Amino acid sequence: MTRTEPRDPQRSRGSVALGAAGTHTPTIDTTDGREPRDPAWWLWALGLTVVIAVVAAAVLRALLGPVFLVPSASMEPTLRPGDRVRVDSSVEGGQGLRRGDVVVFDGAGSLAPYTGRTSLERGLEDVAAFWGFRARQDVYVKRVVGLAGDRVECCDDQGRITVDGQPLEEPYLGRTITADDPASRTPFSFEVPAGRMVVLGDNREASVDSRSLLGAPGGGLIPVEKVTGRVESIAWPWTRRQSVPASEDMP
Repeated sequence: MTRTEPRDPQRSRGSVALGAAGTHTPTIDTTDGREPRDPAWWLWALGLTVVIAVVAAAVLRALLGPVFLVPSASMEPTLRPGDRVRVDSSVEGGQGLRRGDVVVFDGAGSLAPYTGRTSLERGLEDVAAFWGFRARQDVYVKRVVGLAGDRVECCDDQGRITVDGQPLEEPYLGRTITADDPASRTPFSFEVPAGRMVVLGDNREASVDSRSLLGAPGGGLIPVEKVTGRVESIAWPWTRRQSVPASEDMP
């Protein structure tokens, strides 16, 4: 009679294999009945998220217009760090600019030195600035106090800035101007030629502006062609939504 070899119950399930030394090596089943997930699925998810964000930002930009991030306290109390401001691009290049306007302008070569950033770095920075996510290093927000033909001086015996001898009333400074607390503690005198402007921050004690370039080439006079636009209003945060005073309070 032929003897039948006993069946190994583990081998009958095909769930183990003999190792090199003849030992049993467990085989782990990880499929659990589901199809394996495509390892690139997260790339599709990320791409979809980016597309949705760009479309949403485009819609907001179409509704609000160009938006810029205010990075510093130099325009307080009018603008605060973190404010997103709407900009009227119709004055780009200085067309229709008025004394008293709050403007966004490119300060490269004047208030900001030219930098050696790569094309990629500048491109990423431009994209972020375009959507109001961050501020460009060479873009400034200041108030125009002098245009072509003006003689802008500081200060008269009451501490006020004068334009062609007439004192400026500056309620947007948020403080009373006196001889002891003048509109600027840095004295200056500008004769503004064609194509140039004098700009100051409303926070006169913490602003890099035309006064910072006294004695430098150009003498603190910023080319009006560098203007990107006029600040119309604060778009964000929601609790700060308001228009920005412009030239109605200027002589």
